[in-house]
Amino acid sequence: MPSMPSHAHDTRSAAPDFYAALHGSFRWHVPARFNIAQVCLQRWAADPRHAAQTAIIEDGPGQRRPVHHRYADLAVQANRLSHALRLLGVRPGERVAIVLPQRFETAVAYMAVLQLGAVAVPLSQLFGPEALEYRLQDSAAVVALVDEATGPGVQAVRARCPALRHVVGLTGAFDAEVIDWPHARDGLRKRFEPVDTAADDPAVLIYTSGTTGNPKGALIPHRALIGNLSGFVCSQNWFGFDPWDARVRSEAVFWSPADWAWTGGLMDALLPTLYFGRPIVAWRGRFDPLQAFALLQRHRVTHTFLFPTALKAMMKAVPEPRRRYRLRLQAIMSAGEAVGDAVFAWCQEQLGVTVNEMFGQTEINYVVGNCARLWPARPGSMGRAYPGHRVALLDEAGQPVPPGTVGEVAVHRRDVHGDPDPVFFLGYWGNEAATRAKFTGDPADSWCRTGDLALQDADGYLWYQGRADDVFKSAGYRIGPSEIENCLVKHPAVANAAVVPKPDPERGAVVKAYVVLAPEWAARRERSADPARDFDPPLIEALQQHVRGRLAPYEYPKEIEFIDALPMTTTGKVQRRVLRLQEEARAAAAASGGG
Repeated sequence: MPSMPSHAHDTRSAAPDFYAALHGSFRWHVPARFNIAQVCLQRWAADPRHAAQTAIIEDGPGQRRPVHHRYADLAVQANRLSHALRLLGVRPGERVAIVLPQRFETAVAYMAVLQLGAVAVPLSQLFGPEALEYRLQDSAAVVALVDEATGPGVQAVRARCPALRHVVGLTGAFDAEVIDWPHARDGLRKRFEPVDTAADDPAVLIYTSGTTGNPKGALIPHRALIGNLSGFVCSQNWFGFDPWDARVRSEAVFWSPADWAWTGGLMDALLPTLYFGRPIVAWRGRFDPLQAFALLQRHRVTHTFLFPTALKAMMKAVPEPRRRYRLRLQAIMSAGEAVGDAVFAWCQEQLGVTVNEMFGQTEINYVVGNCARLWPARPGSMGRAYPGHRVALLDEAGQPVPPGTVGEVAVHRRDVHGDPDPVFFLGYWGNEAATRAKFTGDPADSWCRTGDLALQDADGYLWYQGRADDVFKSAGYRIGPSEIENCLVKHPAVANAAVVPKPDPERGAVVKAYVVLAPEWAARRERSADPARDFDPPLIEALQQHVRGRLAPYEYPKEIEFIDALPMTTTGKVQRRVLRLQEEARAAAAASGGG
């Protein structure tokens, strides 16, 4: 933990600004040997005073009462699963897919895989067969860990994933092809000696969508957890400690609806909460604003990560929450898109908490943000570089731009003291060209470009300006157009397609697809007496169902427009930017009453 400036005192009402002192004095301490499971679980389980403390609070729809799982319970089950994976032949460095929702067994799975020295491959329960199959094939996962909800999907594509030797059902009943973990675990030893991993060894392989080609797998090392911690404690107002005396532990309880298969749920919620030895709520149900308030009250949640869309839904559902709920919130982190002035003000006035906006990527997470307890938050700003991270805005030539000029957000491999920043990913799995393209400059002394544009003011606050490429966010989810376009083109009616964001006041943007019909289908449309009534609606529905059944639900196009040809460059590349600008112009005209 970084220490507070020596002159710090409780001046919360005076809006203190300790940013310069904190950022300037911060130093990284990264041991050569480091394992995430060791620091998130085994050190707590080995301490008799802490082993009995709650690690996971499991709750869900229809569940009569929540179940509290201790750190000791988590260690025993993770140790048994590590032994099982070793018996199944999993070796250090091999990939193990974790296809599970928020639940106790998911935490068990991550700890078991990581302490074995293997690489966890988080896969969302929302993935359709094509999305799931691609990631299982590309990662060459040798084992998949599933439950009763996700097991059938993995089994459906298993035959086309030659590296996948075993599927283990952690809960539920399956056929003989799936290993029945509940009936096998009791015979395995309760103790396991974690593999002695280097801090630079790979720990997690998370897939992130790009603008061209297939989704890329970002290989995350064990040390990246350390790189996340300064941003986590700041965005959570000194999580786990009193912000004015780092020696005093708080009674923090964490909850977030973010899926533990994504960076936001894994690296921003589950792992850092366990690192500090605190409990995290695992809610297996879908997000609902009223249920969110009920969870916050029931579990006395003090710290949370809520997407802007979640906060907007909660604000509209319960404008004055403290009249109905007894809340104990001390911090709210939000990321994925801009929170906006209305939500920012609502959080301050109705929740009594200044929301801390944060910016990061799967490859370099938790690098920019706010910490309202230690420096003033400015509504609409992404914040400032978190302690330990050297951030600048670059022009196209890779040179830093002056304050007040728009540039691409980039993070340097070395901090302000010249020490290596541990937050960096190792590279894209099997894609050296993409890894090289991510950096500017000498490999040992380079900037990592994020593809996001921002403007920096004189005080170092960054103000988001948009994407430099075609990836966009909808309701907090990152959307890569290429995967959706590829899926659409597989339908016989589609000759070509381009996916862009359509501005939306609720979600920030919705997925829109421009579709060029195959000749036979284009001819049918021309022969239709009234395409807008008779032809378009059923085909649009069919295309939406086509995507919804193969990819994640949030990826299907909410709107489809048929056009004769896509705008193309002279080299044959689709100009998505033209279509994006067209959508922005239409939205502006509609807002002004002109369309």
